[in-house]
Amino acid sequence: MDNKRHYTDLIKSEAKRLGFLSCGISKAEFLEEEAPRLEKWLEQNRHGEMRYMENYFDKRLDPTKLVPGSKSVISLLFNYYPHEFQNKDSYKISKYAYGRDYHFVVKDKLKQLLSGLQEEIGEFHGRAFVDSAPVLDKAWAAKSGLGWIGKNSNLLTKQTGSFYFIAELIVDLELEYDTPVTDHCGSCTACIDACPTNAIYEPYKVDGSKCISYFTIELKDELPDSYKNSFDDWMFGCDVCQDVCPWNRFSKPHNEPLFNPHPSLLEYEKSDWEEITRETFNEIFRKSAVKRTKYEGLKRNIAFLKH
Repeated sequence: MDNKRHYTDLIKSEAKRLGFLSCGISKAEFLEEEAPRLEKWLEQNRHGEMRYMENYFDKRLDPTKLVPGSKSVISLLFNYYPHEFQNKDSYKISKYAYGRDYHFVVKDKLKQLLSGLQEEIGEFHGRAFVDSAPVLDKAWAAKSGLGWIGKNSNLLTKQTGSFYFIAELIVDLELEYDTPVTDHCGSCTACIDACPTNAIYEPYKVDGSKCISYFTIELKDELPDSYKNSFDDWMFGCDVCQDVCPWNRFSKPHNEPLFNPHPSLLEYEKSDWEEITRETFNEIFRKSAVKRTKYEGLKRNIAFLKH
C-alpha cells in the first residue's frame, strides 16, 4: 500500500476513534472560487463591525501562506447537538454554547489527533485550527466532501444536518483527496423565510451585520432600535436557520460530556435571566463560549428583548 493511501486511512480511523463525526481531505491550494465572493462581501460591508474579517485576506484564501509547506487540509466535523433543550419560557442561547467552550474541547481533540499521527507516521509539520485563525472552514469542508454550503451559508450534511463544529489540521503530508458532494437544498427556502432579521438576503448569501448572532455576540455598541421585537427571544446567538432546515431532522445528540449544560441553563425562565447576577453568570458560564459577550453584554441583550 502506498504511503498516501495508508496515511489517509490512518487519519480517518484516528479521527473516528477520537469522536469526530466525519473527516474529509483536500489539497492545500488557493481557493479560487471563494476569492471574488469574499472580496465582494467585504466591499459591501456585510461583516459590519467584524473588522478582523478584513485581515489576512491572502492567508484566508491560501493555506500555504498560513502554514508554509502545507500540502493537505484535513477537515473534521464534531457534533454538538444537545440531549436536552432550554425551558420553552426562556430567553434562548444558541445550542453550540450550551456546554464547555468548543474552542478548548475541539482543539484538545485536534491536538490528540495530531500527536497520535506524528507518533504513527513520524515527524511532519501541521497546525490545528478551530474557528480561531483566518481559515475559511466551511469552504474547506465542502471542498473535502463533508457537505455542501446551504442557502443559509452553513455547511449541510445529508446524514447529520448542520449542528456541528468544523475544524482543520493543515499538514505538509501528501494525502488522497476527497471530492465535493452535490447541493441538496433544491427549491427549499425554509431558512430564508424564517430568518427573523432577513439576514439571508439571497439564497447562499448572508449579511453578517444583520444576523442575530452578530448583534448579540459581536456588536459591542447599543443594539439598534430598528430591530426591536425581531430577535425572537435570542439572548446569545441564533439557531433559527438551522432549526427550520429539513436536513436537521437527522441530528442526533452528541457524545461529549463536556458539552452538557449547567442545569440552570435548562431550568431558567425569563424572569430568572432578567435577575441574573454577575456571580451566577460566572457560575453558569464559567467555561462557556457565552463568556465572549460578558455579563454586561448578556444583560444588554436581555434588556433589549424585555422592552
